[in-house]
Amino acid sequence: MANNRKSQPGLIPALGLFSATMMVTGGVIGSGIFRKPGVMAAQVGSPELLLGVWLLAGIITLFGALTNAEIASAIPETGGQYIFFDRIYGRFVAFLYGWAAFVVFQTGSVAAVSYVFGECAAQLFRLPELPDSAITFAVHLPLIGDIAPLRDLTVKSLASAVIIGLTVINYLGVKFGGLVQNVFTVAKVAAMLGLIVFVLVPPTVGSAANLTTVSATIHPAGWAWWAAIAAALQGAFWAYDGWNTVTFIAGEVKQPQRNVPRGLILGLCLVTTLYLLMNLVYASVLPIDELAKSKLVAADVAERCLPGGGRWITAAVMLSTLGAANATLLASARVYFSMARRQVFPGLLGRVHPRFRTPGAALVAQGTWGVLLLFSGTFDTLTDTLIFVSWIFYAAGAWGVVVLRRREPELPRPYRVPGYPIVPVVFVLFALTYLGLTLHNDIASYRETTAAGKPALINSAFGLALVLAGTPIYFVCRARRRTPATHAGGGVS
Repeated sequence: MANNRKSQPGLIPALGLFSATMMVTGGVIGSGIFRKPGVMAAQVGSPELLLGVWLLAGIITLFGALTNAEIASAIPETGGQYIFFDRIYGRFVAFLYGWAAFVVFQTGSVAAVSYVFGECAAQLFRLPELPDSAITFAVHLPLIGDIAPLRDLTVKSLASAVIIGLTVINYLGVKFGGLVQNVFTVAKVAAMLGLIVFVLVPPTVGSAANLTTVSATIHPAGWAWWAAIAAALQGAFWAYDGWNTVTFIAGEVKQPQRNVPRGLILGLCLVTTLYLLMNLVYASVLPIDELAKSKLVAADVAERCLPGGGRWITAAVMLSTLGAANATLLASARVYFSMARRQVFPGLLGRVHPRFRTPGAALVAQGTWGVLLLFSGTFDTLTDTLIFVSWIFYAAGAWGVVVLRRREPELPRPYRVPGYPIVPVVFVLFALTYLGLTLHNDIASYRETTAAGKPALINSAFGLALVLAGTPIYFVCRARRRTPATHAGGGVS
């Protein structure tokens, strides 16, 4: 077995600091900044509070990136957090993370941003749709809720085509996939900067009064205020999600100890700045009550600024979703590849294509499940489910810095998180609080929706059920891994 593994071709380091930074930026900027502000405005009812939520989410996410960067610099291997968890918490926790990445938050992220591509295409072109009788078809899952696979079928079909196409691109080579990623990222950042400059320099389109005028009807107070903040943060965290994907491909980055932490920090600082400016544009152009009714905020703002601008920004959003889906597809397959190489996933997924030098089987498996996951529900179902699950592991990853410092104090750390231990501890405490509020909101929303006679899903419960479903798979793979050694007269731990 050892000789066979040594003879297998390996992945090659072909990506520099610019590509690492673009991987972070492109992996984060997808659909959230263009779609979620309207939903968030309807939750908080105040432009100032809306901007505050985006800033808070950016700061907390930066805390997570600063913390994660220390581990990434100390353990610069392809596989990212799966490798980190294996080193810190052991094989079972690492497996649950990798399995969760596969069944929920990484493939779910690809499905969600591809979904928005389909929605944008539906705005630009008239697309056929199924009759209402088919759209309302749902499958009930005990203790979890209802899944509506045929709702928005045309949109989901277009999203499936995106996943399949990008899978093929990344199958053909990491350098090719990285080049595509750089082009998409530069293009969508340029589009965002164009809208920002048009509205804010000079400020002739927007109104400063809109930035301080609260909603006429939305006034959460007391516990409802905290619930609204938690719900809005869920949308903001979705827009910031994907910041750690560059760690998945550390083994394919040149000088990873230096370039992975720098790429994380530079990319996230760029994203946070762009997000705050974009929300300033939204809130200055649209009064908060109009903002709360908008489904694709960027398009509505662009249309207000320039006739036909809505179609232009919709096309830019489609480009943005392609870049985000590509970044996630490219990076995430390396997690399953690493798991297979460590014999906790089917061995087929650990093979490198002999010609293209990519984890081809892992890419195909990931793309297939992403397409299936598309049909589990709507865009909001996908995003709320994956954010809840991913933040469980974000908290575990941040605490892992504390564990690793105590257990392996002599481990070389080219980068150390500033403000240790305050930064990682604050991040973990915030994550736990956020998860508790999110679970409460999910249950309350499920009760309200089902009471109205509509199908509903407890998103957090759905995500946890998918994660725990992987437990038997781990023990089956572990038993198979031990079998050859047992026959040979020895054991493998």
